Amino acid sequence: MFHIGSARSVLYNWAFARHEGGALVLRIEDTDAARNRPEWTEGIISAMAWLGIDSGQYEGPFFQSQNLAKHTEAAQELYVNGRAYYCGCTRADVIARTGDSNKGYDGFCRERGLGPGPGRVLRFRTPDEGAIVIDDLVRGKTVFDSAAIEDFALARSDGSVLFLLGNVVDDMLQRITHVLRSEEHLSNTPKQQLLWEALGHEPPAWGHLSILVNEKRQKISKRRDRVALESFRDEGYLADAMRNYLMLLGWAPRGDREIMPFDEMVAEFRIEDVNSSPAAFDVKKLRAFNGDYIRALSVEDFIAACEPWLAPDVAPWPAERFDPAVFAQLAPLAQTRISLLAEITAMVDFAFLADPVHDEASWARAMREPAAEILADVAAAVEDAPWEPDALRERLEAVGTSYGLSLGKAQAPVRVAVTGRTVGLPLFESLTVLGRPETLRRIESARERVTGLA
Repeated sequence: MFHIGSARSVLYNWAFARHEGGALVLRIEDTDAARNRPEWTEGIISAMAWLGIDSGQYEGPFFQSQNLAKHTEAAQELYVNGRAYYCGCTRADVIARTGDSNKGYDGFCRERGLGPGPGRVLRFRTPDEGAIVIDDLVRGKTVFDSAAIEDFALARSDGSVLFLLGNVVDDMLQRITHVLRSEEHLSNTPKQQLLWEALGHEPPAWGHLSILVNEKRQKISKRRDRVALESFRDEGYLADAMRNYLMLLGWAPRGDREIMPFDEMVAEFRIEDVNSSPAAFDVKKLRAFNGDYIRALSVEDFIAACEPWLAPDVAPWPAERFDPAVFAQLAPLAQTRISLLAEITAMVDFAFLADPVHDEASWARAMREPAAEILADVAAAVEDAPWEPDALRERLEAVGTSYGLSLGKAQAPVRVAVTGRTVGLPLFESLTVLGRPETLRRIESARERVTGLA
């Protein structure tokens, strides 16, 4: 699963790198075997490619596990230089000394002069006084009290290096100049900045992006909210629409424009213009964006975009009943009426099923008296009509008038008889595509069902 928050972060990094003439680096933090699988990495790469960030747009993927020797070397350098020490305390030991299960490590082993050994972790010796200043590109100057930062662990008792040090070493090796990430990592930043300085390097520029919240202003959570980018892709959101929308979660271009090409966004994007306040991920607005993008497609591109939802393993009709030429006639009608590509199947299924799938609620509403009589009269009226939308509309309108009904009410039983639903594509254009014989057959079949003959 590729989190939408991660998707926004990588888009901001990509836009920033392109704007500044730099390079986006993709590195997989894979040293925790329990939290890393090859298929998860493939999912990240696939999701990024869908957003337009394919392998030609970044350096990598690199894997943290490839640099384990360098991580260990850096840990020993810190130890030899007196910036780190070995500690044999367990968590229970710390709680027993402090009497507080919420308190961090108390520095007990700082001056014990322990060497490496079973049960001993390597800890960084944080400054006893002073402040650590983070000049954040998004949040401004953020100050951390050194005394409030515990002597944090760098390596486990088996010698394996933990994420904080491994991440810093990898950034140094790859000459990372800017780190743009979620504000959830802000608490790690003073520790990482200390490590950069202790290893004799200038730290990168930091930028911490705001969290995303839902419509209730709660931080979005995979346990409660829909957060997987893949789920939106599979429902028929266009990559261009998703990319556009995510870019606006914390940043805005000049003027009042919202929908704009990504290249134009890149030209305007400055990380200093990103807002530090929480950004609302509004699915309704995203859906509206997607509808706008769908309507902006050429008909040919729209037809191509719909293909996955017309395939035999998705569509409800037999493969042999699908006619691309028929769909090409219906596509312009559907394009203006859907917000998600997945909606196309229900819009056009009436044209490819042997019989329409009747929505029972729609049937109950549309087939009230005098539905049977209206269906019979409509069939008679259109039997010899020119088979084109205006003529069909005129004949049906005349039938409705004879019953004192508006066109909308008169056409309701016809629409349900032919398409199975009360809402869908324009009726008369649909009838034109469906053809006279099939239209009349479905009207008669519905009439028989209403009168109990079927």
